[in-house]
Amino acid sequence: MHSVTVDLEAASTTQLVNALSVIATELAQRETPDSAAACLELTETLSAAADMQESALAGFIGRVDAAGEQARWGYPSTRAWLRSRLGMRESRAKERLTLARQRHRLPQVAERLAAGELSYGYATTVADSVARLDDTDCARAETTLLGMADQGFSAGKVAAFGRRIRDVIAERDGTEDAPDEDTKRGYAKSWLTTTRSLDGGRYVKGWLNPEDAAIWDGTLAPLAKPAGPDDRRDVAERTAAALSSVLSGGHKASKVTVICDLDTLTGGNAPARLTDGTPIPAAQARRIALAAGVSPLLLGRGNTPLYLGYRERFASAAQRQVLETLYPSCAVRGCEMPGTLCEVDHVHGWALGNSPTDIDQLALTCGWHNRFKHTSPDQIHITKDPDGRYVYRLLPPADARGATGPPGGTGPPDDPLDWAA
Repeated sequence: MHSVTVDLEAASTTQLVNALSVIATELAQRETPDSAAACLELTETLSAAADMQESALAGFIGRVDAAGEQARWGYPSTRAWLRSRLGMRESRAKERLTLARQRHRLPQVAERLAAGELSYGYATTVADSVARLDDTDCARAETTLLGMADQGFSAGKVAAFGRRIRDVIAERDGTEDAPDEDTKRGYAKSWLTTTRSLDGGRYVKGWLNPEDAAIWDGTLAPLAKPAGPDDRRDVAERTAAALSSVLSGGHKASKVTVICDLDTLTGGNAPARLTDGTPIPAAQARRIALAAGVSPLLLGRGNTPLYLGYRERFASAAQRQVLETLYPSCAVRGCEMPGTLCEVDHVHGWALGNSPTDIDQLALTCGWHNRFKHTSPDQIHITKDPDGRYVYRLLPPADARGATGPPGGTGPPDDPLDWAA
């Protein structure tokens, strides 16, 4: 058992967080009380305290996000840091980041959350509802949605009204009615809707079935790669630029990689798969093949040159095909960038003369981590998994390793708004 003594007024923020961590550790190890009534009361008290803790957390995340500190630790975005290092689900990472970014525009929400007068659920609901509104509409929406919360409407009802606010604003701009709910459309057919924004832009929302998604990836992936070391656009911005290029007629060809047995192409029932592992029914694979060129993918020295040695600096198209089958995503553990959008990386650095352009010396990494590995080699720990794939693990900056260990397995293993008016 640990003891904690803290002078609340004199303690620093770091001391308070450390004390809270010790208390949380002790509380988690305690046996649950036998009294259900006591547990109900304790749950409500602890939940309220957790909501106020979320207020502080939003401030911390907001400061990290504004300063770009996550990049120094090897993460291309704040959301990637929250997902990979802290182990948050995508939905929770997005929720917390949205609150952190919107809290300065929501003074009432921020004040009441910090005071324990508003739950975290309501706070994130309001933050998500105003994320795409301008400052004037944001202020009106905050007052309206908080009023609903005060009247006892559930967070789900408040969220639904927040969506209605956005729809009414879109209608005010002369756009079409809101699309049907996603669940009514199913997943067999692709669909796409666009909603015009107040400044003349468009929000895009939709769903692509696996076949259309493969065409999307095959067409846009080559165009969405970083233009060079000074290209600081994130993947979303580069993808939008790639789509614009295709729509304007600047790109004609598309590539879809479908991996299957010869037996599948000649009438067999064994399913094929895309490079990200998505299964494709045999009949669908044959349908794709009818309108595409078919080439063999040989995992060896045979007819496809996969071992180029030191004579060639850049990987061949055949090598990239192999790597895309091995790496569904970036080799950096926790990075979710699809392999089709990644760059070929010489594991031990071609420029150093340590890594030939051979298939067993190459891996796929996203453009951001490729550059990070080059500029911060001491923050990358490289191992190989049993299947022969390289796994890159991020290490904290040298000046932070003594104070903060790498949780979640990210370090090396032990052994190395009236709205229409």
